[in-house]
Amino acid sequence: MARFDTRADPQRRRSFLGGLVYWGAVFCVWGLIFALAFLAVFAADLPDTSNLNAVKRQPSISYLDRSGALISVRGSQYAPPVDLAKLPPYVPAAFVAIEDRWFYWHFGFNPWGILRSQVYNLTNRGEGPLRGGSTITQQLARNLFLTMDQTYRRKAQELVLAIWLETRFTKKEILALYLNRVYFGAGAYGIEAASQRYFGKPADQLTIGESALLAGMMKGPSRYSPVSSADRAARRATVVLNEMVRAGAITPEQRAEAIRTPVRVNPTLASQRAQYFTDWVDEQVRGLVGEPTEDLFVETTLDLPIQVSAEQALRAGLAGARGQEIQQGALVALDGEGRVRAYVGGADYEDSQFDRAAMARRQAGSAFKPFVYLTALERGRTPDTPAVDEAIRIGSWEPKNYTGEFLGPITLQTALAQSVNTVSARLANEVGTGNVAATARRLGIRSPIQLDPSMALGAVEVSPLEMAQAYAPFSNGGYLSPAWAIERVRTAGGKVLYDRSVARPARTPVIASPALPQMNQMLRQVLVSGTGTRARVPGYDLAGKTGTTSDYRDAWFVGYTGGFVAAVWVGRDDNTPMRRVTGGGAPAAIWQAFMARALPRLRAEPIPGGLPPAQAGEDPIGDLLQAPVEGPAPADPIPRPPAPTGPATPAAAVPAQPSGAPRA
Repeated sequence: MARFDTRADPQRRRSFLGGLVYWGAVFCVWGLIFALAFLAVFAADLPDTSNLNAVKRQPSISYLDRSGALISVRGSQYAPPVDLAKLPPYVPAAFVAIEDRWFYWHFGFNPWGILRSQVYNLTNRGEGPLRGGSTITQQLARNLFLTMDQTYRRKAQELVLAIWLETRFTKKEILALYLNRVYFGAGAYGIEAASQRYFGKPADQLTIGESALLAGMMKGPSRYSPVSSADRAARRATVVLNEMVRAGAITPEQRAEAIRTPVRVNPTLASQRAQYFTDWVDEQVRGLVGEPTEDLFVETTLDLPIQVSAEQALRAGLAGARGQEIQQGALVALDGEGRVRAYVGGADYEDSQFDRAAMARRQAGSAFKPFVYLTALERGRTPDTPAVDEAIRIGSWEPKNYTGEFLGPITLQTALAQSVNTVSARLANEVGTGNVAATARRLGIRSPIQLDPSMALGAVEVSPLEMAQAYAPFSNGGYLSPAWAIERVRTAGGKVLYDRSVARPARTPVIASPALPQMNQMLRQVLVSGTGTRARVPGYDLAGKTGTTSDYRDAWFVGYTGGFVAAVWVGRDDNTPMRRVTGGGAPAAIWQAFMARALPRLRAEPIPGGLPPAQAGEDPIGDLLQAPVEGPAPADPIPRPPAPTGPATPAAAVPAQPSGAPRA
């Protein structure tokens, strides 16, 4: 029987091995051809990598106060690069753990990560952005040289540049470049700027929890911002801590401690102040010079020491009146030429960025009455003109006094000092509400003014900024003083783009004598013996007016001295009533606390028009100003009447009607 040799033929075995070598060589050649073609297609238009240290960013705008002190910086914020060796080891480890756990083992890209991302992109086509599986090196390449376009071409270029970076730098150098360039949101680029931005500390003092929170933001700086999305950011930070334990960067005990330790986030830069003011001015800068193409410096009128006094006075005043259910407040102070010297748009910028100084429109209450009285003085009345505080009906509206009582025969000066509603309503009806509105607009009120008789008692919505500029003519000799805040805008190189002094408008007189000194005489009396006694500052010539709306929804004090005016408003954002808060209470106290600190710095002059002569039985004005204030200040809330029609009618002619004024 024939026998067969079952062993493989050596010649055939050699052919099989040769085939493997052959086909391996073929694949290598084609792989090389593919790689060369890949480089030719995607590397042909790669960006210039010669200027690796150049930083592409939006220009910054630095805001300076009137003495050159830095208020704040807006735009992209950079800090000097940090030395990786000086950071706690867990800081870079947090980024490696969550962003690229194989960072120290790959050569710029992770094939498995790319494969996973491509599978996801193919199975979720058209359902959101593409996933790239980018390593830290690839992210650095994108941040340094490329755009954020989510295309395959950009991903291919990113891969080429990542390999190039790996050939040029060590892993530590790549990680350091990454940490110093990556964007953390809110204009902060780099770990140092982010640490200052969110925690008010240098990066070498970051805790494990803070490091995890920053590393978690890499998935989406705005979506995982600890300022706007605190809960989401905290959940993401927990994921980072888990990955750090898995990578051996921290122990489970350190993770537990980090979770137990609260992370305190500072929504504003530690060096930045007057944020409401900066928000208000920032938009104006772009209106003057357009969108900046280089770093700018804006010289403003703000006085930081006075600004600090304003912030402290408002904060303390609101805290002291917490039992009266006051939620918010605003304070604006101008000098005699309209320069904004202090600007506070709310109780706390960290809690709410809504600017109540310029954007809120609230009823002025009796703080609007000076425009009524000025209109009357300009038509021949005087502070001594007799008036009668008695019941009055104008159409269907019957205004009431706060006390519910009537004083009988008085003068206009007493009526304004005591904020008598009936006299103001009758006076506006006599001179015409249209003329009163024209007076208010002439002095600086820009909001719409309704002409119903209730406007005489302040049923007009205005902003604190408007009220300050409308009272300014009383303090500066009768000149219109629109509020302004920008002195000069210049580039970092010194080129002046805007200078107010070059084209400063001529001053426009809006109040003449004898009406101006007469109004100042009457408004002084508000602080001497009227509703504003709590606002007195001993030794200074001051004047002003309280304002309180019905149901105690808004309370005001607007006051001034020679060449300086300040307006204070308190209330609630939801327009619900406070607990019996009047303009002579918390607002007057806040105004007094602010002015007591600001006046010595200002070297304030007497109010234009001279001091009123002492009246029989009264002390001179200087002695009165220094007298101690005792007892509660009178209040002056206004009723809210329905829209009235017809001329004034004696009260006895018709039955009494309920009061109440609709809010515009």
